Amino acid sequence: MVTRILPAVGDADAARSVTTLLSQLPDAEPARPVADSTLLLDTLAQLAGESVADLPEVVLVHERVGPVPALELVREVALRFPAVGVVLLTADAGPGVYSAAMDAGARGVVGLPLSYDELSARLQAAANWATGMRRHLTADPTLPAGSGGTVITVSGAKGGVGTTTLAVQLALAARSVGTHVALVDMDLQSGDVASYLDVQFRRSIADLAGIKDISPRVLQDVVMHHETGIGLLLAPGEGERGEEVDERTVRQVIGALRSRYHVVIVDCGAQLTGANAAAIETADGAVLVVTPDVVTVRAAKRTVRMWDRLQVRKAEDTLAVVNRHTRGTEIQPPLVQRIVGTQVARTAVPAGFKELQPAVDSGRMQDLDDRGTVKQAMWALAGELGLGQGPEDGPVGHGRSRRSKYRNDRGSIGVRRRRGGHGGAGRGRGGAPAAGRPAGEG
Repeated sequence: MVTRILPAVGDADAARSVTTLLSQLPDAEPARPVADSTLLLDTLAQLAGESVADLPEVVLVHERVGPVPALELVREVALRFPAVGVVLLTADAGPGVYSAAMDAGARGVVGLPLSYDELSARLQAAANWATGMRRHLTADPTLPAGSGGTVITVSGAKGGVGTTTLAVQLALAARSVGTHVALVDMDLQSGDVASYLDVQFRRSIADLAGIKDISPRVLQDVVMHHETGIGLLLAPGEGERGEEVDERTVRQVIGALRSRYHVVIVDCGAQLTGANAAAIETADGAVLVVTPDVVTVRAAKRTVRMWDRLQVRKAEDTLAVVNRHTRGTEIQPPLVQRIVGTQVARTAVPAGFKELQPAVDSGRMQDLDDRGTVKQAMWALAGELGLGQGPEDGPVGHGRSRRSKYRNDRGSIGVRRRRGGHGGAGRGRGGAPAAGRPAGEG
């Protein structure tokens, strides 16, 4: 049996050493090493978008791959691509690191410098495990094939551009076609999702900080089940508690939600922190909300450049959405695209303060008038993203829903992937939930 191996090694010298040794292994088919965690997740997502069979049997993660810490990257790959065996390469192969790697989901640990016999044994064991896992997955066509639910982040170029309004409506639109949806408020110091949906809460995402393993039971205790059917994971009521939520917590939370919900919408606000940067980096798609004025467009350009410098997100993997659009303004979507350097959604959300005001003041965004142009545009945008029912789609009834166009493809907004069949975002070929019942229901 040929074992396909994808190494993730940041250092050029270490990459050459790993590649040389892998080429000497019998029945091994090593791919060209990827230089960072972002490229590794992108590559795996693209392969998983076709089928489980296209994924490599083994992924090698070098301890200095970056920018995501090696153990967190092992955890991310293990959660999103359960049919792949992950092996960690580390100079410290002691009991502590070994235990941490196993907890993260690794199938083996190999010490540095590399030993032919040790590497061969660990790779063979991981490949055998991956083969057995794939046999189990393909035996049941209702199981999800790939990385679980679809995660979309919504960020603002600056404060007050309508980020939370759009995030809430995208979640409602996704829920309307029968998918299980979670809405996460990652604007940790000044989140307003609870106010927009008129809920009182005691637990928040800050209660998950410091928990090493976020189990389904732990997640269920924190996620609130809203009357609309959406699971809410809210920002802390005390803004200072937002500092408790670090990058590691966010990666664990996103991974746990991805395995329990078909669609996860994350409101990241307008400020970039380590926590929401982790959400933007690991998401399948990132939306940047822009209003058609000079100040906001310049802010959007700064944001996109900052994301690129910090290796959070590439401009071509970001989708700008023009909110409060009017035909009379000089700044139109094509100009936004040229200035900001991202793709721009075909759907622009019109200005409609009178439509929004009653729903905002009452804290019931779910009651926004279906006949209003603002809601129609936001739900059309959800259809464009593959999350809900767009205007070009027929009625969705009798439990019928639509597979997300961007499922299993991190950063693929704007690239229309058409696949056969129908199913909710993050569902398997039979339309079954990604994993059991969603948190907060039951």
